[in-house]
Amino acid sequence: MHQSKSESSLNEHINAIKFYFEVVHKMPNRFYDFPRPAKAEKLPEILGKAAIMEMINKTYNLKHLCIISLLYSAGLRRSELINLQLTDIDSERMSVKIKGAKGGKDRISLLSNRMLKQLRLYYKTYLPKVYLFEGFDGAPYSGSSVAKVVSTAAKRAGIRQKVTPHMLRHSFATHLLEDGTDLRYIQALLGHNSSKTTEIYTHVATNVFKTINNPLDC
Repeated sequence: MHQSKSESSLNEHINAIKFYFEVVHKMPNRFYDFPRPAKAEKLPEILGKAAIMEMINKTYNLKHLCIISLLYSAGLRRSELINLQLTDIDSERMSVKIKGAKGGKDRISLLSNRMLKQLRLYYKTYLPKVYLFEGFDGAPYSGSSVAKVVSTAAKRAGIRQKVTPHMLRHSFATHLLEDGTDLRYIQALLGHNSSKTTEIYTHVATNVFKTINNPLDC
């Protein structure tokens, strides 16, 4: 019986075979250069602006509110959010500095006026010492806690699909693109090495569809 294998499973099998011949038997790679399975291209899952605003409006814990708002408004990865320090928020330049992000790179992202007001109130209330979001022991807030905050907010907002922190980052990029932001700027804000990575959002941005007349409505 034919069994379909996932891309990662097939790659693991190929790597094992290559290891056996190239490392165990020390044979040159001449006759077994196996073709790799084509990488599946999945579109990023995003939320509409209204859904995200509903998540924010239905979050009554100030710390949780700031976590959700900053993930979305700065396009942060979960790991980037929990490693933010107080000094990474620049109110003069209205920016967020992300240090040692994916690939060890630093980058700058956006800080909204609304976000700054929320963070100032949050700081006065929670008095974090080093990290922007700290646990009880002063260590960075845990990634699992961030995921739970986002998931709980989505359920409270009546969103049926599973919502993750990374979906807020995807939504940030897509909404910027739909608002006419140049793809090169979005690439810089997200910290992508290649523009091809950022171009995936052109497949989920729907603003161009508004100019097309649906045949059912004609």
